[in-house]
Amino acid sequence: MDTKSLPDIQSHRDLHIWIIENLEMVPVPESAYGNFFEEHCYIVLHVPQGLKAAQGAAKDLHYWIGKKADTEAQAVASTFLRRLQETLGSATVLHREVQEHESDCFCSYIRPGIIYRKGGLASALKHVETNMYNIRRLLRIRGRKHVSATEVELSWDSFNKSDIFLLDLGKVMIQWNGPKSSNSEKARGLALTRSLQDRERAGRAQIGVVDDEDKASGLMEIMEAVLGSRVGSLFTVLPNKTITQLQKARVHLYRVHEKGKDLVIQELATCLLTQDLLHEEDCCILDQGGVKIYVWQGRRSKPPELRSSFSQALGFIEAKGYPPYTNVEVLNEGAESAGFTQLFRRWSKDQDKTANLRWIQKPGQAEADLSRLHSQPERAARLRMVDGGAGKVEVWCIQDSGRQPVEPKHHGQFYAGNCYLVFYTYQRMGHTKYILYLWQGQEATAQEIKALNGNAEELDLLYHGALVHEHVTMGSEPKHFFAIFQGQMVVFQGSAGHSGRGQPASATRLFHVQGTDSYNTRIMEVPARASTLNSSDIFLLITGSICYIWFGKGCSGDQRVMARKVVTVVSGNMDQETVLEGQEPPHFWEALGGRAPYPSNKSLPEDVSSFQPRLFECSGHNGHLVLMEVVFFSQDDLDKYDVMLLDTWQEIFLWLGEAVSKQKEEVVAWGREYLQTHPAGRSQTIPIVLIKQGHEPPTFTGWFLAWDPYKWTESENNQSYRELVEGSLDTITAITEITAEVNNFRLSRWPSNSSPGSLALQALKGSQDRSENELELGPKVDGTSTGTSISSISTSISSSSSSSSSSSTSTGTGTGTSNYHNSPRSMIDGGLPREQLMYKTAKNLPVGVDPAQKEFYLSDSDFQDIFGKSKEEFYGMAKWKQQQQKKQLGFF
Repeated sequence: MDTKSLPDIQSHRDLHIWIIENLEMVPVPESAYGNFFEEHCYIVLHVPQGLKAAQGAAKDLHYWIGKKADTEAQAVASTFLRRLQETLGSATVLHREVQEHESDCFCSYIRPGIIYRKGGLASALKHVETNMYNIRRLLRIRGRKHVSATEVELSWDSFNKSDIFLLDLGKVMIQWNGPKSSNSEKARGLALTRSLQDRERAGRAQIGVVDDEDKASGLMEIMEAVLGSRVGSLFTVLPNKTITQLQKARVHLYRVHEKGKDLVIQELATCLLTQDLLHEEDCCILDQGGVKIYVWQGRRSKPPELRSSFSQALGFIEAKGYPPYTNVEVLNEGAESAGFTQLFRRWSKDQDKTANLRWIQKPGQAEADLSRLHSQPERAARLRMVDGGAGKVEVWCIQDSGRQPVEPKHHGQFYAGNCYLVFYTYQRMGHTKYILYLWQGQEATAQEIKALNGNAEELDLLYHGALVHEHVTMGSEPKHFFAIFQGQMVVFQGSAGHSGRGQPASATRLFHVQGTDSYNTRIMEVPARASTLNSSDIFLLITGSICYIWFGKGCSGDQRVMARKVVTVVSGNMDQETVLEGQEPPHFWEALGGRAPYPSNKSLPEDVSSFQPRLFECSGHNGHLVLMEVVFFSQDDLDKYDVMLLDTWQEIFLWLGEAVSKQKEEVVAWGREYLQTHPAGRSQTIPIVLIKQGHEPPTFTGWFLAWDPYKWTESENNQSYRELVEGSLDTITAITEITAEVNNFRLSRWPSNSSPGSLALQALKGSQDRSENELELGPKVDGTSTGTSISSISTSISSSSSSSSSSSTSTGTGTGTSNYHNSPRSMIDGGLPREQLMYKTAKNLPVGVDPAQKEFYLSDSDFQDIFGKSKEEFYGMAKWKQQQQKKQLGFF
C-alpha cells in the first residue's frame, strides 16, 4: 500500500473514523459515528482542537477490531495505522482496541454510547440511513459512564434482570429497564435511545419506557405482540469483571532491546517508577497490572525495535497469559499520555525543566492575579484560590467531641495535637458561598478526627448541604487557607486547652518560617535542636529573654521581609535580635543544645506544570475503589447520579450528584484509597475537597473548559437536562399516558395458524411502508411520547388479525372512536390551526396535544410563517432558545 492512498484529514474536525472495506480505508459518515460492525476493523483518529491543540497535545490514533473480524482485516488495519502515524508525525499515540473491551479514551469519543451491529461488508455499506423505519431489532444496553449497545436475538431469551433492552421497531422505540438496573443506568440508556431517535429517525420515532411492567401493561402488550408471550422467569446476569485501583497499582517496567537477531525483554523496575529509567535510545514496555500495556519508544530507538514494538507487546500479552483483548498503547518520547506519565513518581517535559520556580511571584503580581479571580475561574483553579481571603472567617477547635469557638484574636493559631473547623464565607456572582476546612493536626487522635467529621456534618445540615468540605492535613494546607490568615498562620506543638490556648511551653522553642508573601506563609514549631536548621530558610529561636531571627545564607529578600512581619505572632513583645548564618552568638547554640550538622539544600515545590487534570467516575466493588476515566471531559460528564473524582495533582476533588445517597465519609474514603493505591506513590496529605452538585467553587469549575453556572438551576433552561437525566419518561405520568392510548383498543385473537410475533411484524411492516409524509411525529409529554404511534401500530396489529376494519382507519393512524375527534389526527394541511394552539392553556387544547410542545402541531407552512424558520432548524436550537421564542410567540 502506498501512502498516497491514505485519506485526507480535515484539521478542523476532532474525530475521523474509517472502516476497512476491500482492504481500503473508507470514511464513515459522521451521522453513523458510534456504529461498529462486528465483522470489520475500524481506524479512529482524534485530533485535539482549540486550547489542547495550542498546548501541543498529542493526536490519538486507534484501530478497532470487531470480535468477528478476520486476521487479514486486522493485518490491513495495523498496516494502515502505521502508515497513518508516519504521516501524522511522532506526536501521535497509537491504541489497539477490541470490541467490548475498549479503553476509556476510546469510549470518551462516542457519546452517549457505542452501538455494536451484526453483520459485515454488505450490511455496512450504508452504516445508518436517517428516516429508515423498516427496522426490527433488539439492543442490549450496558455500562455506567461508558455505555454500549449490542444487537442481540429478537427474543425474550435475550432479556435478563440486570440490563437495559431497547426494542427498536422503527417508528416506535420501547426501552425495557431490568428490575435490577440502577437509576443511572436507566438514565444513560435513555440518553442513548434518544440519540438513536435523533440521529437515525430524525427525531420522529416514538419512545416508550417500561420501568415497571405492571404499570406499563400497554407497552408490554406491544412487546409481547412482537416477541411472543414470555415463558419462564428472567435470569440475573453475572456482573462483568471489575478492575479495582488496587490491581492497577501494580506496575512493572521492561526494556526491549536487540541481542543478535533476537529481541529481549528485560525487567527494569517495579513501583515506584522514576522518569530517569527511560532512555532515549531504548524501547520499553510498562505493564499496569495486566490491565493495560504501554510501549514507550525513545526518540533514538533502533528501527528494528521500533517496527517490532507493537507486535512485541502482543507477544508479551500472550507470554503473560493476559486476555487477548488487553489494551495496548504505543507512544513516542515527548508525546506521552497523561495515563502513562502519572504512573511515575515525577514527570517533567523538557520545556518545563526551567519552570520549577514559576510559583514565586513578583511583588504585586499576586494581588493583580487575585483581583481577576471572580471572572477567571481557570486562574482560580490554577492558583487554588477562590478569592484573596478577605471573606468572613469563623474557627472552632474540636474539644470533647464538640466545637469550641476560637476568639478572632487567636485566628490562625493551631496546635498539632488538635483538629479545627475553619468556616469561610465569601461572595461570588451575587451569591453567598461557603468553604468548610477540616484541619487535622499530625498529632490528633482517631477520636478527635472522628469528632471533626461529625461536627462538619452537623454544620453542613444547618446549611442544607451547601458547604464545600476541604480536608486539610497539617503541613499540606492549600494556598487559600494561608490567605485567610494573611500570613499570620502558626502551628504550635502540643494541644490546646479548653480555652483554645496551648499548655505551658518550654523555655526554648524553635519556629520554621516558610513563605514569601501573605498567600503562602506558614510558621511551624519544630524540635529545638541545631539539626533542624536549614541554610535556605529562616528560623525564629525563642529563649527565656530574647527572640533570635536567624537568616540562612540561601534565603531570599522576600522571605526576610515576610519573616519580620510575622515574628510578633510568636515572640509577642519580646526583644528581637537578627542573626546571620555563620555569625551566631554562643547563647544561640547553647539554647539549641550545641552545634550539629544541618542541611543547606533548598526545598522546592513539586513541579506540577506538566500534569494534566483527570476526571473519573467512582464506584465500589467488594470494598475497593473502581474508577472509569472520562477523557476530554466537560460539565456534561457530571450528572446527578455520579460520584466523580477530579485529580489536579495538588488536590483531589470529589463531586457528588444531588441524587447520590452515599455518606460523605464513604466518599472521602474513596479519595484516600485513590491516593494510597496510586502507582506514583502520592502523598497521603494531599487535600481532599468534597463538593455537592450546584455548589462548585471556581477552584473546581476552572478545570472545565466551559462551565455554565446555571445548568442545574430550577429554570426552563435546564429542562432538557432534567428530561434526559431523570429518565425522560416519568414512571407514573408518562407511562400512564402511553398506556391510556394503548388501552383504547383491544387486540383480537390470533388465528390458530399464525404466531403473534409474525402477525405483529407483518402489521408493523405495513405501517412502516407508508409514505413518510403520512408519518406522525407525535411530540412528548414530560419527555415521553403520547402513545400516538404505538396506538397506530397496535391498531394495525389488531386490524391485521380482525375481519372487521371499522375499528381503525384505512391508514392505521386512528382508532375510529369519538375520543379522537379533536385530536392531532384531524389536522388539516398536516397540522392544527394556529388559533387552537396559540396562547391556550393545557385544558383548552385539543385532545392529545402535548402542552409542552404546542408548536409541534402547526403545519409546516404555519410554523415557518410564525417562527421564521423550519421545524428542523427550530429543534436544532439550544433548549433555552426554543423556550424563549415559544414564550414570545404564545406557545409556552
